[in-house]
Amino acid sequence: MSGRSTRYDAVVCGAGAGGLASAHALGALGLRVLVVDKQPRMRPVAKGEVLQPGALRVLRRWGTERLLEQRGGVRLGRLVVRDPAGAPLMALDYGRLPEGDRWLLSHDHLAILDALAEGIGPTVEVRRGALVEETLRDGSGRVGGVAITEGGRRYEVRAPLTVAADGISSRLRRAAGIDARRVDYPHRLVSFDLTGAPRPDDFSAYLSPRGLRLVYALPGDRVRLYVQTAPDELRGGRDRSALAAWAEGVVAEVPALEPLSGPLLAGLDSRQMLPVSRFLSPRLAVPGMAFVGEAAYAVHPMAAQGMNTAITCAASLADHLGRFGVADGAPSPATVDAALRAYQAERRPILAQAATTSDNAARMVTDLTWRGRVVGRRAVRFTGRNPRLLHTVTYNMSGLGPRPMTFLDRLHQLGVLPDPRAHRVPQP
Repeated sequence: MSGRSTRYDAVVCGAGAGGLASAHALGALGLRVLVVDKQPRMRPVAKGEVLQPGALRVLRRWGTERLLEQRGGVRLGRLVVRDPAGAPLMALDYGRLPEGDRWLLSHDHLAILDALAEGIGPTVEVRRGALVEETLRDGSGRVGGVAITEGGRRYEVRAPLTVAADGISSRLRRAAGIDARRVDYPHRLVSFDLTGAPRPDDFSAYLSPRGLRLVYALPGDRVRLYVQTAPDELRGGRDRSALAAWAEGVVAEVPALEPLSGPLLAGLDSRQMLPVSRFLSPRLAVPGMAFVGEAAYAVHPMAAQGMNTAITCAASLADHLGRFGVADGAPSPATVDAALRAYQAERRPILAQAATTSDNAARMVTDLTWRGRVVGRRAVRFTGRNPRLLHTVTYNMSGLGPRPMTFLDRLHQLGVLPDPRAHRVPQP
């Protein structure tokens, strides 16, 4: 066991989207950054594949959006909730957003991580297979780095800034004494990677008697299909014939998915079962440490917000550090902590609004209780008929900045009161 200690300007714990985006942004300030991740290599997962305009603004600035498009990224112009026959019930038209922000972009999760890593500057070092054991603190209790085990050796990394991007079960968040209540949704999502299926033009959520069916295009003429299931629906020893019968039932419930029937049967082995939960950390920073990505915030995949807020939070953190003069040199703890306070003050309300938007969108289409079905379907139907509310929801989902819904707006959404302003849509 080695007790050696090294010094950096920042140490980033976690090399997912939040960690790599943080490393990219901090490296651009000229800071000497170490990124550590316990996994020797990143594994493919069927999440974090759709980028909203807010995150794309950041990636455009970094040159990452161009890389993703060169490598087959798919532009999607709308997010649509449809009935089982495919008729649109609520369509969020991104074409009505400001110029340059009028699309979503889909790509494989690993391709997005690779593009983020490729743009990292020369002052950033990435070490994989390195486990963060604990935080290091000074006499005041301020975080001043981490202790790491790598290849059987234990060593310390000292840094005035630690970024916790170590996921939803964040060890660093727990070490900071932050109690973030995680809420599990009463369902799971099972994903399929389909080839040979008709290519959808948008991000479509289909309503079915048993919940959400979500479809969008991926590069290489592939299609992503998510199916909402009960927690135990696909567990256990289902054989191939039982799985095929289940897949046929999925298509039968949503006739619009009939063109996916053959590719779904052929792609049964591509399935991944994903638990679905939500939470928002009550704090995004403590002295010496910031929380980014799922260490701070997690949402239902239906709204395509999780990876996007990780990227925008990373950019925000670096922007605040830059405003406080943290660049091209060893930052002082006092300066870092001032920037961390500003980061929390700005981002916490934005994440709270995004969490509410995401949860409302998810419950509209996934809640299978009697009350949930009635309220959710009414909200979809009346929002879909109201151009003003559609624009507000689209703007909020895009990540371009929160436009809070008022109590009166909620009543309009449910059709309780008519909306005399329904056609007053702001110009892009």
